[in-house]
Amino acid sequence: MESQQDIDGIMNAGRVVAHVRDTMLNAVEPGMTTAELDALGGELLAHFGAVSAPRVTYDFPGHTCISINEEAAHGIPGAKVIRAGDVVNVDVSAELDGYFADTGGTIVVPPVTRVKARLCHATQVALKLALAEARAGAPINRIGKAIQRTAKSHGFKTIRNLAGHGIGRSLHEEPEDILSYHDRYDTRRLQLGQVIAIEPFLSTKSTYVTEAEDGWTLVGHPANLSAQFEHTLIVTRGAPIVATRSEFRA
Repeated sequence: MESQQDIDGIMNAGRVVAHVRDTMLNAVEPGMTTAELDALGGELLAHFGAVSAPRVTYDFPGHTCISINEEAAHGIPGAKVIRAGDVVNVDVSAELDGYFADTGGTIVVPPVTRVKARLCHATQVALKLALAEARAGAPINRIGKAIQRTAKSHGFKTIRNLAGHGIGRSLHEEPEDILSYHDRYDTRRLQLGQVIAIEPFLSTKSTYVTEAEDGWTLVGHPANLSAQFEHTLIVTRGAPIVATRSEFRA
């Protein structure tokens, strides 16, 4: 980011996607379809004058990505019915006035088992600790190290072929591939003013996901469960400026 206008643009886009994310997660209930949940997201984006980033960038067949249970990411909204006990991930990215922001969150539809609650909690902790590593001059691979360490300490795995990324004037920018594990060969360092999206994916069984027959959805082992939490942030010399904080909780 090169100016206050840039910072304001990222923060405005971040507030919109955070609001859409939180509203969608709070609206999840058994019996609704993922298409109905996505329609809510689309209406909210339009209300704020924002455009779905995956739709405008990749012609994705939905306003948001909604992934359930063994689906880790890029789930297409459709006729799938959300059921009690499902682990539901909502990923919202959008463009507003030429600036992009990306965020995500995961909830469990009651009844909530212990392992599902622990999975979501551990992923939130991983994101919090990863954010603490994000400052100008710091090695990028410390983000992955914090995520991997957190996953292991809670008894979970990280999905190695899903990663965070740079963002700003487009959905994906440099630095690409901000991994969820420690790559000791990655010598890149964060730069002052960079805008990045950090998104740990923690899982119960799978360390890799593959593309489903629909050409979009990324799935793990049939018995795998995964959670994702994501923030867009601006790198500073100290604590990062997080553009996608929740309105409802810290």
